[in-house]
Amino acid sequence: MSIRDIIRRSGRSIRSAKGRTILTALAIAVGTFALTLTLAASNGATAFVDKVIKDNFDPSELFVAADEGLFGQGDSDKPREFDASFGTSTSNAGASRQIKRVTQQDIDKIKAVEGVESVREQIVISARYITREGEKKYVATIAAYNPVQKPELLSGSLDSFDGKKIILPEGYLQDLGFDSSQAAIGKTVTIVVPKALTPEELRAQLVSGSLPTDAEQLAKATENNSESVDFVIAAVSKKPITVQPGTELYIYMPRDEAKALNDITTLGTANYQKYNFVLAKVSGGNNDDKLKATQQRIKDLGFQVRSVEETQEFLTNIIGVLQGIVAGFGLIAIIASVFGIINTMYISVLQRTREIGLMKALGMRNRDIGRLFRFEAGWIGFLGGFIGSISAVVIGIAINPWITKQLDLGAGNDLLIFKPAQIAGLVLALIIISVLAGWLPSRKAAKLDPIEALRTE
Repeated sequence: MSIRDIIRRSGRSIRSAKGRTILTALAIAVGTFALTLTLAASNGATAFVDKVIKDNFDPSELFVAADEGLFGQGDSDKPREFDASFGTSTSNAGASRQIKRVTQQDIDKIKAVEGVESVREQIVISARYITREGEKKYVATIAAYNPVQKPELLSGSLDSFDGKKIILPEGYLQDLGFDSSQAAIGKTVTIVVPKALTPEELRAQLVSGSLPTDAEQLAKATENNSESVDFVIAAVSKKPITVQPGTELYIYMPRDEAKALNDITTLGTANYQKYNFVLAKVSGGNNDDKLKATQQRIKDLGFQVRSVEETQEFLTNIIGVLQGIVAGFGLIAIIASVFGIINTMYISVLQRTREIGLMKALGMRNRDIGRLFRFEAGWIGFLGGFIGSISAVVIGIAINPWITKQLDLGAGNDLLIFKPAQIAGLVLALIIISVLAGWLPSRKAAKLDPIEALRTE
């Protein structure tokens, strides 16, 4: 009997027991539904991370740090030997800790490494506030503009983005008294940054007894110990979608200006001209071999180095772990449905004992009998996979706009991305699993004695 005939006959057999077939297939569909959505969510999250990386980082740059703890390495529970380059860093939780920072001498060493084209400092400044004449004061975070970034501008231009100019986030417009983004272009705002007291100034205040002792005095002293710098708004950026979390309201300015402000806030402190990490641009860094070779040379100098690709892999690995947990529940449902297939096929063998005996009496071989029941199990797997995956695709496409709106992902950034090849592979895997699940019942059918089978009531 040909394979085609066996497949057609097995299809007719499962149609003759529609209720049992559909219930068993639905058990498989539940697991398939969960797995299909999990794969789609993983695709969407990975695509979003890829876009964030692409829109914010240059793949030919390397992150270089002096403190191994910044890249999640090292022993954080053991005392560390003091280093003159130590500075303080404040975490998101507000806790301060000492970390080994990249100094100007370190930057000179990195620049001298073969393959390094340039080095730029990663500068982020917590300004006291930003304001303009007649308006309130608002807290602000300043960052050096990275030419790789491609902010979507509401107004203005970055064609000659140098000197005392800034990119103002859309979120500040109304609060600073602008009626529109266009009205802000060319206007002047004032950024006030704190100046650190030098040890000599602090000692003088202690000796003279002029050190602030209450909140009012402290506020006045802090105001007096600040520096105001005027900047012109060159462009207004639209509320970003694919940015690093927490940087949505960063005010960007040319690197030289950001460095000057950073020097004002750190002069006389342990953080002066020291940076958590710097970015080294590799000449021909799009070539993976050149990038890795230069990365190793910098590592050999004792620095901690991570490429953009490694950072991307780290993020996607986290996503993969979370998706794997969800996928585990889908796999449990599929495993449970395997026993349902075995039970269904065993019942089918028992109910069709006389039919099996008749087929054998008419010359059908044991091998073909076994194939018949395995193909029937495969049909059930196909139906379950098809129902589950199609349901997931239909529901996923329907709720994608709602998810995008709720998560504020922006147009064109769907969380659920369905890939036909993945779905086809999943359905094929379910067919194979179902065929394997039908193996034991098929063996029982193949081994039935035709005479005894025909005598069965």
